[in-house]
Amino acid sequence: MLVTRGAHCAVHAPVALTIGNFDGVHKGHQVILARTRQEAALRGVTSCVLTFEPHPREYFEKVRARTAAGPASSPAPTRLTSLREKLELLQAEGLDRVHVQRFHAGFAALAPEAFVAQMLERTLQARWVLVGDDFCFGARRSGNTELLRQLGPQHGYELEIMPAIEQQRRRVSSGAVREALASGDVEGARALLGRPYSISGRVVHGDKLGRELGCSTANIQMKHNRPPLTGIFAVHVHGIGSELCPGVASLGVRPTVKRDGSAVLEVHVFDFEGDLYRKHLRVDFLHKIRDEAKFSDLEALRSQIQRDCDAAKSFLMGYRHV
Repeated sequence: MLVTRGAHCAVHAPVALTIGNFDGVHKGHQVILARTRQEAALRGVTSCVLTFEPHPREYFEKVRARTAAGPASSPAPTRLTSLREKLELLQAEGLDRVHVQRFHAGFAALAPEAFVAQMLERTLQARWVLVGDDFCFGARRSGNTELLRQLGPQHGYELEIMPAIEQQRRRVSSGAVREALASGDVEGARALLGRPYSISGRVVHGDKLGRELGCSTANIQMKHNRPPLTGIFAVHVHGIGSELCPGVASLGVRPTVKRDGSAVLEVHVFDFEGDLYRKHLRVDFLHKIRDEAKFSDLEALRSQIQRDCDAAKSFLMGYRHV
């Protein structure tokens, strides 16, 4: 899959294009991506996604924090996927190209007509465009699907609008996935994603506390603005060898050993001895065991960790990987 960036003209093949943040690449996104691939094949053009980094609401949240306007009344959504994770998921969906547009002040100020002329026509050479029924674009989200359709003949593309994808009478959305994860319903999130929710990152040095507690862990660097879930989980780990590795993970601020700490993802891989430092691992969250808790002392924490390991092993023994 080709990854391109920026808003300058480049010599690439014309595209069948879909536009969005695609955070999580859930089942609704997957329908859109499959339709884009299908149309690209029919037209003999490249299938392409236009996405943005950072998320536009992340950008505006930072702008407000730097100005007298103060913190945003509606904070940026919790990220389900880092940019790397999103690109990996889009590649798995069979896209030919992803264009990553940096979201900055100049881009945010583009009028809808300028967005179409600059991005869709000159940069991407879009011949066909697919968007959701709630799509908005341009400065202050002032452009809508009707305007996008009106501009099509002038700028050389046809527009198709995808209605909402529903599951059990509920719209499949990144927001619905976030809600499921925040409530600890990782099984519900899996139903919306079509796969277990996962976080990937490189193993970095931690404080080595796990060794003292008799449960060595890999400390995984996260690129998310904040984690969409917290607690103790039964997990599968990818990236150690050719097979899935069962384990137990803690994702949170570790209140027993830290005060006002930032969120940390620590994974204990069962029956593994070796050095994982600097390996890039992916952790699939399969089942929530409990919420994070503060214990009276390290001995109490040590006892709970053993119970968590036992609970994770018990769950994983009956878990069928699909």
